[in-house]
Amino acid sequence: MGRRLLAGVVGGLGGGVVFGALMAMMGMLPMIASLVGSSSAVVGFIVHLVISVMIGLTLTLPGASLLTRSLVVSAVVGLVYGALWWVLGPLLIMPLMMGMPILTLDGSSMMSLMGHLIYGVILGLVAHLVLRRR
Repeated sequence: MGRRLLAGVVGGLGGGVVFGALMAMMGMLPMIASLVGSSSAVVGFIVHLVISVMIGLTLTLPGASLLTRSLVVSAVVGLVYGALWWVLGPLLIMPLMMGMPILTLDGSSMMSLMGHLIYGVILGLVAHLVLRRR
């Protein structure tokens, strides 16, 4: 159980930092901060990292056996998981929380898809390495 927790935290942070950097370049962090009533990019980055760790844990706690098979399987699992969270997060949950239309596909949502896919692959690979460490 400890190794699964560590894999989720480290994998979630690894993917979250890279995705957060992309979000910072796109100016998206203040929108993330608005989820907690702020407009600060720093607050947005912290909120993003907390969410990234929680999402990482929801993969590694129940699904650790998938992530120990191989690096390729772990990367594919992470990729699919990132795509799932792209639909759940920015296409459904965030718009509902912010009173915006759901399932909006535009340039911004496509950039978000790219970030979620990168996050998922990093999460899967890092989790694999943590779980397989002897």
